[in-house]
Amino acid sequence: MSGATSDESTTTATGGETETRTALKRVVLYAVLVGMAVFYLIPIETGLMTAITDPSTYTGSTPYLPPLEPLVPGTGSFSLEPFGNAFDGLSRGLVNSVILVVPATVLSGLLGSMAAYGLTNVDWRGQVGIYALFIAGIFIPYQAVLVPLTQFWYNVVPLQSMFVPLASFPFVQEYHWKLAALIITHTAYGIPICTLLFRAHYKKLSSEMIEAARLDGASVSTIYRRIVLPLSVPMFAVVFIYQFTQVWNDLLFALTIVQFGDASVVTQELVGIGVSQSGTNFPLRMAAALLAAFPTLIVYILFGDKFAEGVTA
Repeated sequence: MSGATSDESTTTATGGETETRTALKRVVLYAVLVGMAVFYLIPIETGLMTAITDPSTYTGSTPYLPPLEPLVPGTGSFSLEPFGNAFDGLSRGLVNSVILVVPATVLSGLLGSMAAYGLTNVDWRGQVGIYALFIAGIFIPYQAVLVPLTQFWYNVVPLQSMFVPLASFPFVQEYHWKLAALIITHTAYGIPICTLLFRAHYKKLSSEMIEAARLDGASVSTIYRRIVLPLSVPMFAVVFIYQFTQVWNDLLFALTIVQFGDASVVTQELVGIGVSQSGTNFPLRMAAALLAAFPTLIVYILFGDKFAEGVTA
């Protein structure tokens, strides 16, 4: 009897130690996660505190703390003036970036999906070599193609002259040829990585399901449209977020192809905003940076669930 009581006490003690270790691990895990979240949020917090500071009172000594006084003189509230001025300065770039990022993201994702399907579920000679070329495209650095890219768009392809008659259509301007060139460039550069992601996803699809569709007489395009495409929604979310972020934040291709002017995108507008001969308006620059990052944040919020589903698929 006493032995049974001793065993129960030992079991209870072991169970208590296990629960303690589990609780301790959980506390450490949450502490690490909170620490990482704070670390990554510090730049955003600093930018926000700087942006709501009245430019006339900004000193830069403690940019991560809320402005103490006088906020906006005579009102007692934080200054939102930098956000209004930043939006005015970025409005042209925001419109051009939307014109750029939507077709570049959709086209690269759709073409990458089609290429991956052709490389995975269709038997044809040479597909291994073609796939190797797709993969090689991922490793070509942007800097290596800047000179030939400029020569291509300005001296080889008459895209500029093609947009002259189109300027008579509503919402089309002659300078839109530069955005068209940028769309084609980002689409071409995005296809290899999109193909790689979609191919990994398609290799996990049921081959029996594809074969059954073939036996029923479905063509290659029908299988893609009615079976493969609906099963690709999570991977499209992954590709859409990746490409949107890449294209929206690009500055190098924009400086090379668009240079500056009416076709400038938002990253180009950020370069000079808040900088003058009298000095740098840091609240205005921080407000502009937050506004420029806002669309990317919205995309992550809207497609975050599908993104996680696609990554873990």
